[in-house]
Amino acid sequence: MAARTGATPEKAGGRRLDRATIIAAGLALAETAGPSLSIRDLGAKLGTDPTAIYRHFRSKDDLMSALLDELNVRSLAAVTASPEDWRERLRQLAAATLTEFSRYPAVGQEAVVLTTHGPGELDAIELMLDAFTRAGLTGDDLVQHYALMATHVLSTAAGVARARAERASGDPADPSPWFEGPLLVDPIKHPHIAQISAQLLDLDDRDLFMLGVESVIRSAERIADPA
Repeated sequence: MAARTGATPEKAGGRRLDRATIIAAGLALAETAGPSLSIRDLGAKLGTDPTAIYRHFRSKDDLMSALLDELNVRSLAAVTASPEDWRERLRQLAAATLTEFSRYPAVGQEAVVLTTHGPGELDAIELMLDAFTRAGLTGDDLVQHYALMATHVLSTAAGVARARAERASGDPADPSPWFEGPLLVDPIKHPHIAQISAQLLDLDDRDLFMLGVESVIRSAERIADPA
C-alpha cells in the first residue's frame, strides 16, 4: 500500500471545504446570529468539525477579516454613480456599508477593531481618495477628509449594526429611533431638552449617519473652494 502524501480534503455537506465556502456560510450564519458569531456554530452549519476552519484561516480574527472584507466588496458593488459625481459615490458607498453591516452585525461590528488589508478595503480606500481628489483636495486635506469619512462610516455603521442586533426585532435595514421612549424631563432643570423633545424623538440612526456623511462632503467643498 502506498504511503499517504497528504491529508484528504475535508468536506462540508458533500462539498470540498474552501475559503469561499466558509465565507458564504459565515455570512449566512451572521445574518441570524445576532451580535456574535461562534466558530462552533459555523462548524455545525458547515457540517464539519470546527477545527477544519482553521486549516483555511489562521485565527478567528483572520476569518472575521475575510468576512468583513466581503461586506466591503458588496458595498462597493452598490456604487453606481460615475466617478465625476464624487459626492454621490461617497453617499452610495456609505449607505451601502450601513446596510451591509446592519444585515450582518456580528461581522460589521468588527470594523472598529479589524483592518482587513483585503481587496474590498483597498478598493474602498481608493474610491474615497479618488472622490476627494476630484473634489479638489490635495495633501493633508485629502488624507484628513478620507480619514474622517472612513472613521465615521465604519465606526458609526458598526455601532448602529450592533444596536439593531441587540434589539433583534424588525428589518435591520429599517431606520431605528435615536432615543427610545418619551423624553420625560424637568423643564426647569433641562429646559433645552424639554423645548425640542419632539424633534429629538424624530431623530433616527440612518438619518444621523447620512448627516455625518454630508458634513464631511460639505467640509471638502469649503476647503476646495473657500470663496
